[in-house]
Amino acid sequence: MSRRPRRTYSKEFKQQVVDLYLAGKSRVEIIREYELTASSFDKWIKQAETSGSFKEKDNLTPEQKEMIALRKRNQQLEMENDILKQAALIFGRKDK
Repeated sequence: MSRRPRRTYSKEFKQQVVDLYLAGKSRVEIIREYELTASSFDKWIKQAETSGSFKEKDNLTPEQKEMIALRKRNQQLEMENDILKQAALIFGRKDK
């Protein structure tokens, strides 16, 4: 069984599919007609209802946004710590 290659869809196409659904066309008809996966279709409908945007970053929960910010901050602090360790080694050698 071979997998289909990953397809990407434009924002306009996604909005058109959502508009068809909101206009009353059935979910099954849209999925079959446009050869979509049910999970993609459901995801687009949910995104359109919650934030109106199809970008992943616009559809993150506050907890997910906080986690991303904390990871970025942690990475920066670890980098600063490594720099300070290297500086301490360099200055430690000069004193002797």
